[in-house]
Amino acid sequence: MKNWILFSFISMFFAGLTSVIAKMGLKNVSSDTGLAVRTVVVFLIVWLNVFVFQSVKDFRNLTKMDIVFLAISGVTTSLSWIFYYKAIKIGNVSQVALIDKGSILITLLLSFIVLNEQFSWKTAIGGSFIIVGLLILTLK
Repeated sequence: MKNWILFSFISMFFAGLTSVIAKMGLKNVSSDTGLAVRTVVVFLIVWLNVFVFQSVKDFRNLTKMDIVFLAISGVTTSLSWIFYYKAIKIGNVSQVALIDKGSILITLLLSFIVLNEQFSWKTAIGGSFIIVGLLILTLK
């Protein structure tokens, strides 16, 4: 199995745990407080990962445009998680997570348009199933 596939499955597993555990942690606090605590932990673990498994010298490879795009990605991640935590605080995690995964469709579209990644029928069919699932979930 290729490393990127293995890493993707590991990511999927932990992402699945994340939402349920977060909902449990939001029982007595606001979504913003819960997200702030979570973000501090993420910050510490990511920096530990950089120091233990990567070289700090790698920061020298960053260009100004890399920093701009990574900063924009940080803003979009923050906005995504702020609204995600608000949604799981008041809604069912199972439904919020399914709707949230609709972001895959935006990712697919932008990967074809912006990154010029190759379009495949397997991807199109998979994306179509996601759309059908979202419609089933959200329509009355």
